[in-house]
Amino acid sequence: MTERPVPLPDAAPRRLDEYRPPAFLVDTVDLIFDLDPAATRVRASLTLRRNKAHGIADAPLELDGEGLDLRSVLLDGEALGANRYALGDHGLTIRDVPDEFTLDTEVIIAPERNSELSGLYVSGGDFFTQCEAEGFRRITFFPDRPDVMARYTATLIADPARCPLLLSNGNPVDRGTLPDGRHWAKWEDPHPKPSYLFALVAGDLVSVHDAFVTRSGRQVQLGIHVRRGDEDKVDHAMACLKRAMRWDEEAFGLEYDLDIFNIAAVSDFNMGAMENKGLNIFNTALVLARPDTATDADYQRIDRVIAHEYFHNWTGDRVTCRDWFQLSLKEGLTVFRDQEYGAATTDAALSRIDDVKMLRARQFAEDAGPLAHPVRPAAYRKIDNFYTATVYEKGAEVVRMIRTIIGHAAFRRGFDRYIARNDNSAATIEDFVAAMREESGFDFSQFMRWYEQAGTPQLRFEGEYDAAARRYTLTLRQMTAPTPGQAHKEPFLIPVAMGLIGPDGAELEARLEGEADAHRGTRVLLLRAAEQRFVFEEVAAPPVPSLLRGFSAPVKLSGHDTAGLAHLAAHDTDGFSRWEAGQEYATRALLDAIAALQRGEAVATDPALVAAMAAALDLAQEAPALAARILSLPGKDVLADRMAVIDPDAIHEALETSRAAIGRALRDRFAALCGAEDASAPFSLDPASMGRRALGNVALAYLMAADPAAGLDAAQRRFETAPTMTGRLGALALLADTATPARDAALAAFHARWRGDALVSDKWFRIQAMATAPDTLDRVEALTRHADFDLRNPNRFRALVQAFGAGNQRWFHDASGRGYALVARMIGEVDRVNRQIAARCIDVFASWQRFDPARQALMRGALDALLADPALSANAREMAERARAGS
Repeated sequence: MTERPVPLPDAAPRRLDEYRPPAFLVDTVDLIFDLDPAATRVRASLTLRRNKAHGIADAPLELDGEGLDLRSVLLDGEALGANRYALGDHGLTIRDVPDEFTLDTEVIIAPERNSELSGLYVSGGDFFTQCEAEGFRRITFFPDRPDVMARYTATLIADPARCPLLLSNGNPVDRGTLPDGRHWAKWEDPHPKPSYLFALVAGDLVSVHDAFVTRSGRQVQLGIHVRRGDEDKVDHAMACLKRAMRWDEEAFGLEYDLDIFNIAAVSDFNMGAMENKGLNIFNTALVLARPDTATDADYQRIDRVIAHEYFHNWTGDRVTCRDWFQLSLKEGLTVFRDQEYGAATTDAALSRIDDVKMLRARQFAEDAGPLAHPVRPAAYRKIDNFYTATVYEKGAEVVRMIRTIIGHAAFRRGFDRYIARNDNSAATIEDFVAAMREESGFDFSQFMRWYEQAGTPQLRFEGEYDAAARRYTLTLRQMTAPTPGQAHKEPFLIPVAMGLIGPDGAELEARLEGEADAHRGTRVLLLRAAEQRFVFEEVAAPPVPSLLRGFSAPVKLSGHDTAGLAHLAAHDTDGFSRWEAGQEYATRALLDAIAALQRGEAVATDPALVAAMAAALDLAQEAPALAARILSLPGKDVLADRMAVIDPDAIHEALETSRAAIGRALRDRFAALCGAEDASAPFSLDPASMGRRALGNVALAYLMAADPAAGLDAAQRRFETAPTMTGRLGALALLADTATPARDAALAAFHARWRGDALVSDKWFRIQAMATAPDTLDRVEALTRHADFDLRNPNRFRALVQAFGAGNQRWFHDASGRGYALVARMIGEVDRVNRQIAARCIDVFASWQRFDPARQALMRGALDALLADPALSANAREMAERARAGS
């Protein structure tokens, strides 16, 4: 897996407004794979017909294909000579074909040399596929686009000693043994699907089985297939799968539709997981878990991703997207569904907090830089580069806003209509919104700007209370900054869930002007204009408005003074908004500290912030998970987002100084929470248990900041005695921030204990990549040459290089420029092996305009060095050019 395919020339941009239906439709696909690592033979038999419904006449048959060694072409059984077709770098063209015909092709591919991990490849001696977005063309010649849906059969032939397991989409229909001793299995998928959902897994994997009985009484056989030795780490994944299957029946009325559901785990994978019909392929990081190897965050992520990929069975598989511009139709909708699942099966408020934190850390930064694009992009060169937080997370927020606007009942009716009307077909975002309009009567024409315009709206409010008239006037203003290609923004339709909190902390009753009755609690205002006033009558006391409850729209809110924030943090009845007010208060205090440092002044800790942290500690017994989140200071990315010119050194110092001051003020209370985990207690993933483990890690961080000697001792004890990976890794991360013998000993012990476990070793690399110790740059440089660092493995590259670039604000942005040069060099190296992974790492440079002139020049220089490489892939070149162009 070391030979890179010949670089393809840059693709011309594809544009949404130039979409044309396919010239030919494919009814059936019959595939035969003669599996061999060096030379797999693929025979494909397609039944095709001209797409007369769209008036396309006499068009040639054009099939996509990359890196295929063509051996034969037959049209209706007749072998075609080379003069009957044109073979190019990107595919096969056949002219003068009839309106209906059968096409048979035979190609040879080399899976063991496929380091791109797109198409059919070998990992650890086993065969896997990844066809989304355009990997099927690396398997056989085909019209590789989502709106060409066909029914597939696949026959897999292999040496039974090498590949006892043979899996594909759908249900198994036949199997046998050939005269030469090789065995074969035939699979049939009864549902039409696009080529990107095709899957194949073959190898010597261990299978763990279970069963699920659907609400209609059908029994579905479940299988999770992993490398030998990992079978004791799949119990959690299996439980999550069955819980997700039941929840989708209860919450959305959707029942699984095949006899078998399989999950296969592979350590070499470009993505997190893939929803192929009936055969999901997962990164091992999102399947394997045991208390001593996986953190609580790992467990939670496995739960959500297992659910996400399963939910795709209907929102993505049975109803797919017409073209890749509609990617958020399946991904944004399915993220929304997995978020709802998370809220229903854990703690709803905590789940929402975590989802919004991810959105702000990833998507808000995307919207603020040169890589900003709408939820539905208008053009792209490489679709692989648009699997972004905007398409996924912001896409989910757009779906959530639809439900907020029309209500749960109408949303569910619209969802049911959308599924029924588009089942077994390729749909568009307009199809989804039309179903919602028909069931609610709401006009979504202005709302569609959320799909068409990039950028994060800035929402500002002003409030005025007239005591004599008992009237409160709320003025809302929205503004969205220009983004690449969109200098002017029309007003969005923004749903603002809100309530009014009185001086005593209670919800105030109020009547919105134009309504007949007064109302207490949450209501939804629809902001349509750049500026809009809302008048509330019969308001008994001056209120503090609680706005964007539950984060009802992906916007940035301003307008509260510190007193208002403190009041909401103490009294808001909405759990998310109460946390949000506290975080905003802490953010402002930290920004004040940063400004003081930049002026050369000492940092004064806000007493109210210390008091808020003390109040959070009061929740330690009854709500430890919420306490841990409140005690966690806003991250460096949050602070950077609020600065006109990002100063990574001042951000780091302000955080450390404030953490130390809070730690000293509450030292004894933090020390009491740093005790050893109870090794005798049974391991549990309930919110309270996970909350206690998280709270222990947060308290240890404060203790280390306040009293380094005592904190170092406590961290060593926790590292050595913690029965869970959550506690052990939390301690190791804090030790890694110290340039001490204790750090070196702990890292060496961890590496020696877990070197044989790839996923735990990834954590070892990631912790060092994220460390703030003074020698971090030297250590990361050395780790790129470590014997266990494998450039070909996406997980390992992400754990070291991408984690350093995206997560280590202090040292990636070191004023010397060494961090930029290191990451750019590693991007160039990985691009020669895997262009998708290279392209996805380039976004760490996208914020270059937000820094001081010296850092700007250094980051531009790193991008220029990449672009000067004539062998740079089209994927990486597109991202580097977009990043370099600026916002």
